[in-house]
Amino acid sequence: MEEVELCFPQLNTSCWKKTRPLSVSVITYLVLSFISLLTVTLNLLVLISISHFNILLSHVSRQLHTPTNLLLLSLAVSDFFVGFDMLFQILLINGCWLLGDLMCTLYIVFDYVVTCTSIGIMVLISIDRYVAICDPLHYSTRFSPRRVQICVSLCWVLSFSYAVIVMKDVLKQPGRYISCVGECVMPCDIIHQLTDFIFTFLIPITVIIILYMRVFVVAVSQARAMRSHVAAVSHQRSVKVTVKKSELKAAGTLGVVIVVFLICICPYFCVTVKGQDTFVSASSVTFLLCLYDSNSCLNPLIYALFYPWFRKSIKLIFTLQILKPGSCETNML
Repeated sequence: MEEVELCFPQLNTSCWKKTRPLSVSVITYLVLSFISLLTVTLNLLVLISISHFNILLSHVSRQLHTPTNLLLLSLAVSDFFVGFDMLFQILLINGCWLLGDLMCTLYIVFDYVVTCTSIGIMVLISIDRYVAICDPLHYSTRFSPRRVQICVSLCWVLSFSYAVIVMKDVLKQPGRYISCVGECVMPCDIIHQLTDFIFTFLIPITVIIILYMRVFVVAVSQARAMRSHVAAVSHQRSVKVTVKKSELKAAGTLGVVIVVFLICICPYFCVTVKGQDTFVSASSVTFLLCLYDSNSCLNPLIYALFYPWFRKSIKLIFTLQILKPGSCETNML
């Protein structure tokens, strides 16, 4: 179903682009554009929900100003930019990059920064739930909002630094690795592939899995303990049990976020780690990239499914209730 023609017919050094039937092309562009727009919109709702109701207004009770929600806010910021990043990926569906070598370099650096930051924040969320469930007495001191802000800022800085190190040669000479006009590629030597696999996949995924396995074991034991002693606890003890239940619920919700994240990211790295010699069709590459980026779209849907405060805030946003004076003081919990 695919034919090829030059990206720039007037240039002999032009790359070849794949042309598909009009119906296939239209459906592909519409689906990817819809996912990109949905990703931007849903994550913008998360940003407005958390920011409007606690973070930007210090004189009101910060209902949602918890370390966990600050991490969700940070994840929404990176996912919001991933939505914009998907718009550039749409340009590469037919194999042609029309914006020049400099824009190609900036796009790849931007892609590195936002995806690495998303992965880093996923690791921070796993650490947050591990401390909250396995060491609750020290949670408030180890995971204060101030420390979370520092960790998130450090995550962005490290992601940017990693992107600059990986792309240093291309930043000095944009288009260094292209073989024809209209191509947009990143360094693909074995050292780069191995480094990328270790630092953006193997280490983060290992940390996430180990921490959540520990959280799962502790959560199951605490749930059994609460069921066996719920009838004999005092009022003060019952309050502690309620707190533990809320922490377990948060761990379960964020566990779903982690599982969806693994499902979306693993196929992409399982293919790319095999190297350039692996035969993968263009449609398969497009599907893997869409699956990889669709994680940023799915996270807000998970929040809407499990967090009542997010559903309530969406209702207030779409009914324009947030424009009324004092709306930031609405009880969201």
